[in-house]
Amino acid sequence: MAGVQPEASVQSVPYWRLSSFYFYYFGLLGALLPFLGLYLQEQGFSLSEIGQLSATIVGTKLLAPNIWGWLADYTGRRIQIIRLGSVLSLMIFAGIFLHPGFWGMALVLCGFSFFWNAVMPQFEVVTLRHLDRQTDQYSRIRLWGSVGFVAAVVGLGWYFEHESIARLPIILFILLALIAVSSFAISSPVTAAASKGSLAVFIAQLKSPQVILFFSICLLLQISHGPYYTFFSIFLQDHGYSKTAIGWLWALGVVAEIGVFLVAHRLFSWFDVRTLAVSCLLIGALRWWLTGAYPQSLALILLAQLGHAATFGVFHAIAIHLIHRYFNAQASGQGQAMYSSFSFGLGGALGAYFSGMIVENWGGSMAYFMAAGIALVAGLLALGLTSPRQGGGKSETLT
Repeated sequence: MAGVQPEASVQSVPYWRLSSFYFYYFGLLGALLPFLGLYLQEQGFSLSEIGQLSATIVGTKLLAPNIWGWLADYTGRRIQIIRLGSVLSLMIFAGIFLHPGFWGMALVLCGFSFFWNAVMPQFEVVTLRHLDRQTDQYSRIRLWGSVGFVAAVVGLGWYFEHESIARLPIILFILLALIAVSSFAISSPVTAAASKGSLAVFIAQLKSPQVILFFSICLLLQISHGPYYTFFSIFLQDHGYSKTAIGWLWALGVVAEIGVFLVAHRLFSWFDVRTLAVSCLLIGALRWWLTGAYPQSLALILLAQLGHAATFGVFHAIAIHLIHRYFNAQASGQGQAMYSSFSFGLGGALGAYFSGMIVENWGGSMAYFMAAGIALVAGLLALGLTSPRQGGGKSETLT
């Protein structure tokens, strides 16, 4: 992974070991998101069943991150929990090679994702604690996850033009193994034992009106991503796009995201959080409308994909910033877990489930129109967010 060198301010942290974990983790996501639906379709599952199986994967985020987040905060053994989750997800995923039916596939996907989905929120905490006061360098480590995603979607898009998509499980298994191996290369940060987690403190901070508003916005944004994460590849294939083109279109969104991660720390010095959040959500509404209305127009699909820089890249930076501000050290792991479970978990599951029903009955375009409406509602809610400059709490720029 040559090409982007860490600045001097991150030389004291294990830059490449942290970056490698992100690379493999999101490389797996890059193999899973664009191609799992196509694999399941090739295996004979209906569109409705594909939506339900996808909802199973993201639905485990509703419970798993919160359980493991509380356990990591309470025990302080965060890195050990990351390693355990990585190994167990690898072992359970091996069940896919038995070629189970619908319920067997649901069990495998649910079991593997229960541990896999619990890993990243805790790894985010480990990364931030390794960085300590250098949190402005977070995006320079996190961008390697985006690089891994791009490498996977482009490489596999080309690969599956020449080879059967039935080989996808083997590739996913290899990536899970690399995640497990890389988890053992990371040590616990020195600051990890500074304070012990508290469920009471977490609940008290969770009750803040601003926190409730923020998580509601995250939920709606992820529901709006349902048609994209579940059916974008199938939607494009139905409109005549090749697997190679589909891979490049997925990659374009993440390349835009990488660009944002490189400059995100500057955005926080130029704009307040409310302005950034509202802008991201309005761009999201436009993105989904364009995708649903003009799937045959490559130029407009390219433009829509560039919107991923806002709907994921900038908004994720906002979310990490606000969680760091809303939750102190006693609740940081649980705060990250709640963000993962409530938005990517519940929001992702609802988005996958309902988009499956809509696609099955009214077609893919209608699902994207639904997504545009939900993103617009989220944008209106974001007008109520308080800027960090207006309230108390932590004020560090975290991108």
